[in-house]
Amino acid sequence: MTDARHQKAPVDMQEHLKRLEERGLLVRIDRPINKDTELHPLTRWQFQGGLTDEARRAFLFTNVYGVDGRKFDMPVVVGALAASPEIYATGMGVSVAEIGDVWTRAMDAPIEPVHIENPPCQEVVIMGDDLRKPGGGLASLPVPVSTPGFDAAPYFTATLCVTKDPESGARNMGTYRAGLKATDRLGVRMASRLSGAGGYQHWLKYQEMGQPMPCAIIIGASPVVQFTGPQKLRIDEDEIAVAGGLAGYAIRTCKAKTIDLEIPADAEIVIEGLIDTEMLEPEGPFGESHGHVALEDFNMSMRVTAITHRKNAVLVSIVSQVTPSESSVMKKVAYEPLFFNHLKKALNVKGITGVVMHEPLSNLRPVIFLKFKHGSLKSEIWRALQGATSLQAQCGKIVVAVSDDVDPNNADAVFWSMAYRSNPIEDVLIVPNRAGGHGPKSGGAANSTMLIDATAKHAMPPLALPAKEYMEGARKIWEELGLPQLAPRPPWHGVHLGDWSDLWQHFADATTQGKWEDNGINTFARRVSGVTPETPVRKIEKK
Repeated sequence: MTDARHQKAPVDMQEHLKRLEERGLLVRIDRPINKDTELHPLTRWQFQGGLTDEARRAFLFTNVYGVDGRKFDMPVVVGALAASPEIYATGMGVSVAEIGDVWTRAMDAPIEPVHIENPPCQEVVIMGDDLRKPGGGLASLPVPVSTPGFDAAPYFTATLCVTKDPESGARNMGTYRAGLKATDRLGVRMASRLSGAGGYQHWLKYQEMGQPMPCAIIIGASPVVQFTGPQKLRIDEDEIAVAGGLAGYAIRTCKAKTIDLEIPADAEIVIEGLIDTEMLEPEGPFGESHGHVALEDFNMSMRVTAITHRKNAVLVSIVSQVTPSESSVMKKVAYEPLFFNHLKKALNVKGITGVVMHEPLSNLRPVIFLKFKHGSLKSEIWRALQGATSLQAQCGKIVVAVSDDVDPNNADAVFWSMAYRSNPIEDVLIVPNRAGGHGPKSGGAANSTMLIDATAKHAMPPLALPAKEYMEGARKIWEELGLPQLAPRPPWHGVHLGDWSDLWQHFADATTQGKWEDNGINTFARRVSGVTPETPVRKIEKK
């Protein structure tokens, strides 16, 4: 396999896909694949089938159709951003070992973007009545269903949502899910917890002004641009400039067609629109990365004003939901070196040799393992434990320090170390008043740091994997294609865990039948005003 070291980062997704194919990291799927019931379950088998990181590939689907039989000319690629660390590194033009250093350099030395005219992302422009005609607008794009059997709509997942501060003009790009509601309407979820996403902070300012918020949803920018969305950068830090620092050259930008925003010029697809700052619409259910289905919340409603794309565009989607996933790989390869650099360099902790964020099922954020040299001072170990749990509000609910003879990538080894190398009355500290963080809302917002009882004590949303019938159907296709031997490890399909309504099941069934617009009609009629985004729908509708 060709080493990615010392190559320039690919300027766009097209170049990135070419490199992946040259290195044997991309598989072309030319047989017909149903985007609503088969596409994501098939790619999900890479993560639920016991494959190693090295065996995972990007899947390029060239023959995509919907559950209604409609054939799409536009291909769909999944796994092209981070199915494995090697794929992620290829997108940066570096080796896996260099990822952490390159991120540090990019944040220390960002490169401002350069504006161009006549960009590739606007070779095709769809506006006006073409957005609203049956089968037009958003319905003309092969947007897949991520968690068939549970999701209420097809969703854009590999997004960069571009907004700007109406006062300072500062730009923000965040990765927020966007579900199809109508051919010209999306339901967008921007986190309002943990101080809120940058886009949400901008939304609050537009709300105070009584104006809708312009937003451009970017699909398929160059990998270095896409990678900035999941990172937790400062709200006032321009992600496109950081992406330039990652690439080592200025990223090209252009003016959006219908809204006053500067956007990545080399993207595959751009969805432009205005987000309502008065009326919120029920959004979800949707399989989340914390491992459960996120139930209906009142979230943002975006009216689409334009769809632009390349003539030969590829729709990029990512595997999220239960981890490991493409989403968790994308975070893991960047977060771990950032946490390690913070502890070793910013806090000057002596003796620390590694940071591992536990990935399977727990999605990196809650559980962090720290590795130390034998004989490290107790004071240094505790400084690191406290530093790891306080660096980001969403990370470090449980932090465990182990000696360097224990592999922190092996949770069984960590449990062994906890069982035989710790005295809970002396070696465990529980700190109250932690933010609720990223997880199902049915558990409540209050939390603490370190050791907790992690068993389920109330009904929970379904496990965020495609329902069993879709996974089984996709496995048959997997085997027909002669793909690597699977070795499934439970859980490999979604199951009901008590917190699920007939309405949400109806939404899920309608979505896998291609009737997601009916779901949008239902939720549009249930819009409300005067509530905060992410307010559970049933909390309001019970009143």
